Amino acid sequence: MTAPSAPQILIVDDARDVREPLGLYLRKRGFRTRLAANAAEARRIMAEAVIHLAVVDIMMPGESGLNLCHDLTREGGTPVILLTALTEQADRINGLDIGADDYVTKPFDPRELVSRIQAVLRRVPASQPQPSTLRRRFATFVHDPLRELLLTDQGQEIELTSGENRLLGALLDHPGETLSRMHLMDLIRGREARAYDRAVDNLISRLRRKIGDDARETRLIVTEWGGGYRMAATVEELR
Repeated sequence: MTAPSAPQILIVDDARDVREPLGLYLRKRGFRTRLAANAAEARRIMAEAVIHLAVVDIMMPGESGLNLCHDLTREGGTPVILLTALTEQADRINGLDIGADDYVTKPFDPRELVSRIQAVLRRVPASQPQPSTLRRRFATFVHDPLRELLLTDQGQEIELTSGENRLLGALLDHPGETLSRMHLMDLIRGREARAYDRAVDNLISRLRRKIGDDARETRLIVTEWGGGYRMAATVEELR
């Protein structure tokens, strides 16, 4: 019998022959499970139950697994493992950028998925760091984290991905302080993600391009070789 205190896993997959056998397999391995055939069902379950981790198929009718992943990781910090097809490499990268913790490629060995679930759950801290929701000015930009936007002094709006938004917020939380890749991953995801620490470098590169910080004479986000990254600009909170 599964213990009431066991982690509860949400499986979101439109294929019954995937979600039901997987749910049974996880229960036999000591997990509690909830099953959803689409994103709408998953949202209803999330509203009524405590979910410790979600296993989400990317390709589903209606709302995509990527969109659901974005909302789960942004709103509640729920860890997500994506189920992807071999042909969905770009979607896997996008999923990691928006906050997914890992992915497993179909067809998969359920024993591998259990190992991935256990690894992610071990990395989840008891409490999640709460990112700032304040608008802040740095250099010639204003960061609006709630709208996931950068506003320039000329009135231009620059859209940020969720990953870019969280990363910039973390840098602005610690102006002048060198933050290692792993520290940044802890801050922006609320849990370690050692297998994907290079994702920070990719996010930094994209963020630099958006703020024009990739020219040699401009350095707002400074690379500290062997150390990490540092926000070199003065940061001002706006009320």
